[in-house]
Amino acid sequence: MNEEEYMQIALELALKGIGKVNPNPLVGAVIVRNDEIIGSGYHERYGELHAERNALKNCKVSPSGGTMYVTLEPCCHYGKTPPCIDAIIESGIKKVVIGILDPNEKMAGRSVKILQEAGIEVVVGILEKECGDINEIFFHYIKNKTPYVLMKYAMTLDGKITTISGESKWITNKKSRENVHKTRNRYMAIMVGVGTVLEDNPELTCRLNNGRNPIRIICDSKLRTPIHSKVVSTAKSTKTIIATTVTNEETYKQYLVKGVEIIVTKNKDGRVDLNELMQILGEKGIDSILLEGGGSLNFSALDSEIVNKIHCYISLKIFGGENAKSPIMGDGFNKVNNKIQLKTNTFLTFDEDILIESEVSYVHRDN
Repeated sequence: MNEEEYMQIALELALKGIGKVNPNPLVGAVIVRNDEIIGSGYHERYGELHAERNALKNCKVSPSGGTMYVTLEPCCHYGKTPPCIDAIIESGIKKVVIGILDPNEKMAGRSVKILQEAGIEVVVGILEKECGDINEIFFHYIKNKTPYVLMKYAMTLDGKITTISGESKWITNKKSRENVHKTRNRYMAIMVGVGTVLEDNPELTCRLNNGRNPIRIICDSKLRTPIHSKVVSTAKSTKTIIATTVTNEETYKQYLVKGVEIIVTKNKDGRVDLNELMQILGEKGIDSILLEGGGSLNFSALDSEIVNKIHCYISLKIFGGENAKSPIMGDGFNKVNNKIQLKTNTFLTFDEDILIESEVSYVHRDN
């Protein structure tokens, strides 16, 4: 096997940590000696051993003289666990192949230098793009200190998210909905507007076996979330945050008793200031948000430039009706140059449904 093949195995191991390691990165490691894999591991859970130490622990023979393939630069600082480079150096490994450098300011190539000074050969950049892609959330969070935001919505082929009577269940099929729950498992939090809570009374949970329920965030500028709603009633078992502009603390008490956390932001055009909210959530260690809002919140999120990626599920149905809701409502943009530009990366199909995955660009917008 060649270096790319060993790194591919490490990548596949890294993905096993999805939903369990946030806000840490997904990392996998493989140790090879005499063209044989003698140990492997991945970062299994936040606060526990990193991939490199797990791989060393799992070695069936001594790793001395071997090569470690790791998807992300090994850590050289103390966090929840000791530095991985110490264990690598002590193990007698002679070569470390790294997929991509860690952008963390505590890292950024420092580990490479330390390993080299210890007499270990270091190679960087094997399957670099793939190793970066699996950690787009981590890289964004480390660089910006704010959550990576994925906007998700499902619509018909004519761009509707409801019928004219307001019905919306179910636009997409079972396979599409199962994929959404995989995404909920991966993202640390899920965010909706109070309108979604009032209309649908959703649980906003992950329905995968062994899946993790995301932290629930409700944007509710006027505190209209019903006290008997599912998100409030279950707040003590699933962390729930209401973001509001209401400053009267007396109005919070009924929510606080239920276990809901309240975040107050500035009032921006009668709504929660989403940019301030992202800063606050980032400071709380929330690295990623799945935005499943209605048309108004979706527009506000795009207008505030907090959305990094969009998942658009398209069902081959037509609802029609000029009053049927679309996924992006709000005030809209009045000039063509004010558009939100998208770069499509992926098309997937779930039977007759289509998923378009696009990155969002704000670079060329007019103000």
